[in-house]
Amino acid sequence: MRRMISRRGKPAQIFSDNGRNLVAAAREITEFLKTNPVISDFAADNQIKFSFLPAYAPHFAGLWEAGIKSAKHHIKRYIGNNKLTFEELSTLFAQVEAILNSRPLYPMSSSPNDMLPLSPGHFLIGRPLTSLPSPQIEDSTSTSSLDRYARIESIRQQFWRRWQREYISELQQRTKWRTNKDKLHVGDLVILQDDNLAPLHWRMGRVVGLFPGPDGISRVAEIKTTRGVVRRALTRICPLLSETSS
Repeated sequence: MRRMISRRGKPAQIFSDNGRNLVAAAREITEFLKTNPVISDFAADNQIKFSFLPAYAPHFAGLWEAGIKSAKHHIKRYIGNNKLTFEELSTLFAQVEAILNSRPLYPMSSSPNDMLPLSPGHFLIGRPLTSLPSPQIEDSTSTSSLDRYARIESIRQQFWRRWQREYISELQQRTKWRTNKDKLHVGDLVILQDDNLAPLHWRMGRVVGLFPGPDGISRVAEIKTTRGVVRRALTRICPLLSETSS
């Protein structure tokens, strides 16, 4: 908590599950403020409110718990038996944090020329999160032959490739061929599924045309991107939530 406040500033409210260590931390902070009059007066205007979920009810925090579960699963899978130092693990966690906070959430505007989506990074630093360019490390490369820096980069790239595919698949419609034609509109901001993107890079585009079949359902769309206009099947397109699609 001290680390978070030092980096992000003091929050007004913290939503937490009912873990014993978290409940004890809230109780300790409350008792400390009560026993220090000067601090308690200051805390009257700047106190942190703890909101605890019901005990044994992790589904109440489904959105962030799902993100934590996905991140933990892939991190443990790709670290495997690699022995990482504290510095290496801290670097990897910071990079994974940036990947999670780079995910597109919502269009920034309705302009057909605006390809920039709103992401959690905008709430943290006011702009999209970026990463330094690095060479592609193939999955077939043995980690035992890599130096320690390249080994961390290999784990990051493997995490990115798997996690971004899962994130896009969760946003896509599961009905596929039975997708309602009204779910996608001209002008919607979409994510194009691309398996060869560098970490923290999302290929965005705007729908400029739809191609309905004989049954009136569109299965192909024409997308305007920063690199030109492309045609993609709807199974390779993930629309972001917008006023027209909500």
